[in-house]
Amino acid sequence: MTKPLDKVLYTAQSHTTGGRDGGAGKSSDGALDVKLNPPGSGKPGTNPEQLFAVGYSACFIGAMKAVAGKVGVKVPEDVAVYATVSLGPTDGGAAYGIAVKLSISLPGLDDEQKMKLVNAAHQVCPYSNATRGNIAVDIVYA
Repeated sequence: MTKPLDKVLYTAQSHTTGGRDGGAGKSSDGALDVKLNPPGSGKPGTNPEQLFAVGYSACFIGAMKAVAGKVGVKVPEDVAVYATVSLGPTDGGAAYGIAVKLSISLPGLDDEQKMKLVNAAHQVCPYSNATRGNIAVDIVYA
């Protein structure tokens, strides 16, 4: 069962043509304007998996900052998330899916602080909530 939003804080809009093989995508405000090509094609442009990796990692950092005060852990200024998004067949090749690995760098924090911060962020991050139970998400410390 999906949960409706209590309130809309922001709505992103984009227009994509051609898909991942020679296509293009652009946000309605023009801030994002990218060429699209398949992973490993050697052609110029990005792909949906790279865009998802950047989106998830940026959102996760925002979630850590949002929960930091509640869990009593200060997010280091040089926090970083290295996201890996893998694409592959599922259901014996009948469909495709993705899997995510987030390697989180929190310099200066001990293991307990890292775990407390990351676990709390994973509960509020919109990407984590969207993917929970749908795809494999592995979280490790870099």
